Amino acid sequence: MKLYYGKTSPYVRKVLVAAIECGLDTQIAREEILPWEPDTTYAEINPLGKIPALETASGQLLYDSRVIVEYLDSLHDGAKLIPEGPERFEMFRIASLGDGMMEAMILLFSELQRRPGELHWPYWDDRMRTKVIHALDQLDKDAAGFDPEKPDLAQITAAVGVAWLAFRDDILQIDFKIGRPRLAAWFETFSARPSMQQTQPVAH
Repeated sequence: MKLYYGKTSPYVRKVLVAAIECGLDTQIAREEILPWEPDTTYAEINPLGKIPALETASGQLLYDSRVIVEYLDSLHDGAKLIPEGPERFEMFRIASLGDGMMEAMILLFSELQRRPGELHWPYWDDRMRTKVIHALDQLDKDAAGFDPEKPDLAQITAAVGVAWLAFRDDILQIDFKIGRPRLAAWFETFSARPSMQQTQPVAH
C-alpha cells in the first residue's frame, strides 16, 4: 500500500494513527505530496487535490480519511476502530464532529496565515472560530464516555483535531483546555499512546 500524505495535515495524521493502532503501519509506503504546487500531477490520484489518498495493494485508489481508516480497519483481526451495532452511529457522529472542527480550523488558519490582513473578512473569521469553540464544547461532553485504552475512530479524530489546534496555537489562539476539564484530561492520556507520539506533525 502507498499513502500520499503531508507532514502537517490532521486528516493524514488520523490515517497514520489508525494504521499504527491496526498494526498495519509497516505495510504502508509513503509519498509526500504538495497538492497546491502548480506542476503537480496529484489530480491523477485524487481529482479533488486533497490529502490523504491511499493506493491499496490491488491498485485501488481511496480518498477521504474516514474511508481510508475504514478500509484499514477491515484488514486486521484485532479490536476494531469502527464498531458494529448501535455504537457505530454514535462513533460516526463524534468522528464527523471532529472532522468538521478540523475543516473549520484549517479554513481559519488559511485565512489568518495566507490571506493579506487587509483582505480579512471578520465575519468569516468569527464564524469559523465559533464552529471550533462549539465543537470543543461538545467534545468535552462526549469525552465523559471516551476510553483512551480502547481507541476508536471517534477518539482518534478528536485527538488529532485537538492536537492540531495546539500545534497551530500561535496563529489560531484557541485554548481547548479552558473550561473543558474532561476533554483536557482525556487528551493528555490519549496523547501518550505510541500511535500519537509517533505521528506528531512537523512544521515546515
